Amino acid sequence: MNDVPRPMRIDPGLEVAVDAFVDAVTRALIQATKSLPDQDPGALEASTITEAFNLSCGFIDADGLATDDELWALIGAFGPRLGPDFARSTPDTLRADGTTTGASAWLGSTSDLFEILLGVDHRNTSDLATTYYEHALAVAHMVASLDTHTGRNELLAIDAYRALLLSAIKGAPTPDGLGEGAPAPTPITDRPVTATPAGAPAADPAVDPPAVPLGDLLAELDELIGLDEVKREVKLVTDLLQVQRLRRERGLPVAESSRHLIFTGNPGTGKTTVARLLAQLYRTLGVVTRGHLVETDRAGLVAGYVGQTATRVTEAFDRADQGVLLIDEAYALVRGADTDFGREAIDTIVKLVEDRRDRLVVIAAGYPDEMADFVGANPGLPSRFPRTIAFPDYDDDELTAIFTKLCADNGYGCAAESTAAARAWFAAQDRGKGFGNGRLARNLFEQAIGRQAGRVVAMDQPTDAELTALLPVDIVAVGTEAMAPETSANGPGGAP
Repeated sequence: MNDVPRPMRIDPGLEVAVDAFVDAVTRALIQATKSLPDQDPGALEASTITEAFNLSCGFIDADGLATDDELWALIGAFGPRLGPDFARSTPDTLRADGTTTGASAWLGSTSDLFEILLGVDHRNTSDLATTYYEHALAVAHMVASLDTHTGRNELLAIDAYRALLLSAIKGAPTPDGLGEGAPAPTPITDRPVTATPAGAPAADPAVDPPAVPLGDLLAELDELIGLDEVKREVKLVTDLLQVQRLRRERGLPVAESSRHLIFTGNPGTGKTTVARLLAQLYRTLGVVTRGHLVETDRAGLVAGYVGQTATRVTEAFDRADQGVLLIDEAYALVRGADTDFGREAIDTIVKLVEDRRDRLVVIAAGYPDEMADFVGANPGLPSRFPRTIAFPDYDDDELTAIFTKLCADNGYGCAAESTAAARAWFAAQDRGKGFGNGRLARNLFEQAIGRQAGRVVAMDQPTDAELTALLPVDIVAVGTEAMAPETSANGPGGAP
């Protein structure tokens, strides 16, 4: 088993990530234990090396495989740290020893070392656990980048571990003495990537705001109400892009995949909100340089005369250059008579998404069944739009949460009785095709405050509390009336 030839050059990426983890986390441990007598920096570093080794083995094992490339990288990263016996190992000897077998179980809970740092953060309002989080995720992405193909299970493991650490950090109780005016712990804000795609113009500071740190964008995504599976898929896309970028930076081959997406779901389920976040994520990760969102639909793409449709589609792509183009109700392009130019629009889209695959991302959105007709309308569409993200309808609890968030965001109080009235109203609505979801919650809120205004104006010198309180009667009264036409504004839960 010792006759596996050692590569002429072992990919140094994991070694770099491990060195950074060991250096940063050792310093965090030294800071965390500085008040203890007989502090031994060497012992702290040894503990951190063991932690980095467990992390690396865990993510190597995440997909149930341990490839030669991954194991050679493990040997290269830890041979100088774990001694000559490990340095002389080969992938076969590590497999025979079961070095990484079952190691993914280690990722299922926070480690003692992480808990030590988190405990110090609780007492001192420091951000040592955040240092661990950032460097642990860097190791995770580096491990996933060791093979040309990154599997879904590897990406799921990264997402689950991220959620585990963030939950621990964000769920930490407020330290004693952290009162008004006291410094808050540093928020998690991964550094933005400033790489510019080859041949792409740089963002114009006069037009485009600075790229938003990745951590901030993921936090904004997490704050959306519901959409758990959507959030997971977006994070998988994000992690894959980071892995591909790491391989590109090291001059390794990248298994390129189409970035264009299909969004399916009823109106008001958050498709536009998530598309806008994705556009910013693509910019932060260096996929595009502007990260703006351009929305269009059949009316914006299809003309009534020969030769005009292709021009309209091209103009839409031009406006979305270095950003994201969202084609709403894309299935409508399939409909129409034989003389209709919707098919011409689809043919032009197929050509442009290929010609400009490095310049923008296209998201086609619409009802689930009808979007299958869109994808089937041209043989080039399935390969160019390989990933579908499904947006489910909101349940009654989620709609109620959207409604109460609208109340809070607009300065209105909504007591428990009023919240219960809103939930009962949502439960009574017909959930047929075209159910309004987040837009329905906004409509209920806007009509409720209209009803409340009519009630308050009749009062003699109402108090501030009376001016801002929504009562059950405001909501129940709305429920007995026909709802006004849908608004186009986006709800806080991610509508439309």
